[in-house]
Amino acid sequence: MLKFIPALPGIFACFAFCLFSAVAAASDEDKPAVAASVPTAAETAPSEPVPTIELKEDPPPLATIDLTLPPDDLWERIRRGFGMPNLDSPLVQQQQAWYLARPDYLRRVVERSRRYMHHIVEELEKRGMPTELALLPIVESAYNPMAYSRAHASGMWQFIPSTGKTYQLDQNWWMDQRRDIIASTSAALEYLQSIYEMHGDWHLALASYNWGENAVARAINKNRAKGLPTDYLSLSMPNETRSYVPKLQALKNIIAQPALFNVSLDPIPNRPYFHSVEVSAHMDVAIAARLAEMTIEEFLALNPAYNRPVIPDKGGANIVLPAEKVDVFMSNLEAYGKPLTNWRAYSIKKGESLDSVAKKHGLSVARLRQVNGISAKMRIGPGHTLLVPANGEAAADNLLTVNLPVVKPTVRKPPVKGSKAATGKGSKKSAATKKTTKTPPKKVAAKRPPPRN
Repeated sequence: MLKFIPALPGIFACFAFCLFSAVAAASDEDKPAVAASVPTAAETAPSEPVPTIELKEDPPPLATIDLTLPPDDLWERIRRGFGMPNLDSPLVQQQQAWYLARPDYLRRVVERSRRYMHHIVEELEKRGMPTELALLPIVESAYNPMAYSRAHASGMWQFIPSTGKTYQLDQNWWMDQRRDIIASTSAALEYLQSIYEMHGDWHLALASYNWGENAVARAINKNRAKGLPTDYLSLSMPNETRSYVPKLQALKNIIAQPALFNVSLDPIPNRPYFHSVEVSAHMDVAIAARLAEMTIEEFLALNPAYNRPVIPDKGGANIVLPAEKVDVFMSNLEAYGKPLTNWRAYSIKKGESLDSVAKKHGLSVARLRQVNGISAKMRIGPGHTLLVPANGEAAADNLLTVNLPVVKPTVRKPPVKGSKAATGKGSKKSAATKKTTKTPPKKVAAKRPPPRN
């Protein structure tokens, strides 16, 4: 039997839908039309036309920086060449605070660096090296080419004697090229390149420059054997080396953003401060300074390598002069009709002493010792050659009056029986016993530096 079940739910749903539609239609009839309630554009328009703005000229272009043009200020050139990874360490903040607490010191160092900085930056860029290294002489010597340390390191880049010899820096009776601006800079950058290539890391290269590449290599191997990191901050090293790179990083931070640290940096012109001039005969330091119309102090600041008051002729000696003094020097040299040196070689005779020789030539004994690099412990006797004024007392007042460095050669002492010195090698003969040449001719040939670009 089939049962019929009516679809009651569907019927009720249809009825509800129809009822809702009818109610909605009725309510819409009671509402006004939407279009009638919205005002037209004509009704809302103001009584006067809206003014228009016409741009008669194009707006000014945005300021741009042409990085292909060299900046006028050397500091900006240095900033553009920063290339070392930054070192993040509390020691950096400590060194930064030290420099910032001494504004007078920073001012003096920056002023001293003006003579040398452009040359160093030029040499760094030639080698593709980061320009932070132009700040390294601040750490090493406060940019003082006459700096001398207890470890016998000398010059702006602080070379010890052995490293100086490795990089062909002459150290003899006449001069010490560790103080020579051009020669020492070339040697320092060559050395830094070498130790960077050894480690592949500038922080480790700088640690090697301060501590020695072999010492750094041993520290790296020690950490590697223990499975420890081998970066600069992870190595065990002396306190001086530990603070060495933070000092450079602190200076870099200050130079990068001086305004942030309330530091005022006087601009340094981005052009060569000095040129090198070649002379082909002996010449007194004092006479060279006079021909360049410079003070002796300023001349020695650019030519600090000389131990004696005479610039020796070694097949063409170079002197460094401010760029604006080269033409003055050449003109005065050409017109100079007197001997270019007031010194001559003198051999001590039998029965003479330093006292008698000094009195004979119008010098004090202390001055005679200084000029000839004779220390208090040296034994001077007959046959020893000295530099003395060429014209006796008449020339003494016209000689160099500033202090020259005193060379202290090693003097062989009789070995003490039973001591280590009795079996060791004797020291080399003092270089102060070398003979000097006679007074040079009056005229001297000089070569001008290449023209400036």
